[in-house]
Amino acid sequence: MKILLLTTLIGLAPLVSAAEKDWIKLYNGQDLTGWQTTGNWLPQKDGSLLIQPRPGEKGWQRYGAYLWTKKKYKDFVLHVEYKYPPGGNSGVFFRVGDLKNPVQSGIEAQILDSTKKKGKMGPHDHGGIIRTVGASKNMSKNPGEWNQMIVTCKSHHLLVELNSEKIVDIQLDKTPMKGRPLEGYIGLQDHGEPNNLFFRNIKIKRL
Repeated sequence: MKILLLTTLIGLAPLVSAAEKDWIKLYNGQDLTGWQTTGNWLPQKDGSLLIQPRPGEKGWQRYGAYLWTKKKYKDFVLHVEYKYPPGGNSGVFFRVGDLKNPVQSGIEAQILDSTKKKGKMGPHDHGGIIRTVGASKNMSKNPGEWNQMIVTCKSHHLLVELNSEKIVDIQLDKTPMKGRPLEGYIGLQDHGEPNNLFFRNIKIKRL
């Protein structure tokens, strides 16, 4: 039995390694290599990343303070984990064509402490696509717990999974996002103080 189990594990190892090789780490757990920002994004000893707005840094329209990739991405699977404080607010941006105007030139999946939300989820609640569609269900974890968001973009098809549940499945060309670029930058939102959020395991797989 032990020999059979060992043989099975050895046989699976190349498959696991091959699958992992498809992923590209966007955040290396140590520094901001590959990113650009004027914001206060702080690498942590445990490999996570903290956004800690400086005193006086308020409001969400400080686009340069967002954390942006230096590269553009078209069709992909994006994996992000994060935890928010009570009332925490941020967002995952993708396919942003103009970093000076990401709201009008890209797409945002909302990050928000929606644990107290009752009833139907809207576009501005956790997991919703801003100005487009709300999550099909509230999958928000409690403040201080890690959430996992997976965003899949292939041409006009957008799929969002939150904490292992599919919450968004739409065709972008049939929504208010139909005019947005099919390729662009990926970013994380600095919503201004006092939002201290942690991110980790930020990686992407090109399709």
